[in-house]
Amino acid sequence: MDLRLSEKHSALQADLQAFITRYAAEAPKAGGGRKRPDARTLDWQKRLVEHGYAARTVPRAYGGFGAELDVVELAVIADAFVQAGVHPGLSNQGISMLVPTLLEVGTEAQRQEWIGPTIRGDVIWCQGYSEPGAGSDLAAAQTRAELKDGHFIVNGQKIWTSSAHYADMMFLLCRTEPDRPKHQGLSYLILSMKTPGIEVRPLRTMTGRAEFNETFFTDVKVPAENIVMGRGQGWHVANITLKHERLMLGDSNRLTQRLHKLTEMLQRLEVGGEKLIAIPSLRDRLLQLQGEVFAWRAHGLRLLTDQSRGVDSGLRRLITKYGATMLCFRLSSLAVDALGTAGLPYEVESETVEGDEATTWHVDHFYDIGLIIGGGSSNIQKNIIGERGLDLPREPKMIGVAAGRN
Repeated sequence: MDLRLSEKHSALQADLQAFITRYAAEAPKAGGGRKRPDARTLDWQKRLVEHGYAARTVPRAYGGFGAELDVVELAVIADAFVQAGVHPGLSNQGISMLVPTLLEVGTEAQRQEWIGPTIRGDVIWCQGYSEPGAGSDLAAAQTRAELKDGHFIVNGQKIWTSSAHYADMMFLLCRTEPDRPKHQGLSYLILSMKTPGIEVRPLRTMTGRAEFNETFFTDVKVPAENIVMGRGQGWHVANITLKHERLMLGDSNRLTQRLHKLTEMLQRLEVGGEKLIAIPSLRDRLLQLQGEVFAWRAHGLRLLTDQSRGVDSGLRRLITKYGATMLCFRLSSLAVDALGTAGLPYEVESETVEGDEATTWHVDHFYDIGLIIGGGSSNIQKNIIGERGLDLPREPKMIGVAAGRN
């Protein structure tokens, strides 16, 4: 295997280094993905799109850079920002999940209207999927949408809607064909969060903050043209979005950034006059995690290679959400353990606490526990991997079990 860069990719690497040297001072602080982007972040995102370091393969007709997919280019770009510790651009539900969905199955009008503002960060999206009775069994969603006079009238409830308290738009999975089997009765709508009849109630989590929400719909009117694909096609569209959600949650660059941050902290902090990195138990855990992160980066490149060849990654794709969220949790667990009593102070009032290292690691740690459940819990992910990826027998269903029945 020849790992040397070609002249083309070496030139891109040089351009990136020049770009980072010139503009790094204008970049926002890395992280901060759990709040609405501020003006500095939006300016940075627009600069990245303009230079092709974000939305690189999104067609120019929709506001992107318009480059052909080249997995080595994407790897070189990601690596440059990781190594420099510079903000790599926005990665949220709109950019990472909805945009590729619209590129695959959206109408031309939907692409023209929404992709450009979304990749620039001007429009923020949330995902209306889970319900109190339809989380792991997403196809059991009961939020209804009835077509009347050119509009879908939506009634129902969603839960765990990340970003709903500041999002502009939502992509919503709802039931439009109640007489059809549950997988065939769903549709996928896009709607404004400012539409009358939408109520958002924040849910405070163990972080002490409200990053998730309950969302209620009462006679919410959505234009009929805001359906993606068609009536009864929602399950198909939703799974396209879920595919990209798992890839977003499994992003190896985020893991690499966290590894660098963790390594720097262990090299800097001391306990009893001894660097944390010198403590054998901590150093051993760090080295194990370092090996896993390097392996995950290689796995990410393999997925990109499959994508460039038009190959379905199958099992390789199915493991991304489970593997990455568990690895994120182990990285933040090491940080919290290493901080010890220094990690006891915890600020819950603001969304971001500048300079408060302990709070930042604790927020990440608590959030990582949530991601093990959210986006498809680890137990569900194992079932998917086993049944769809390894062709194992399906999990048996409990039938006829009731209290007092012999």
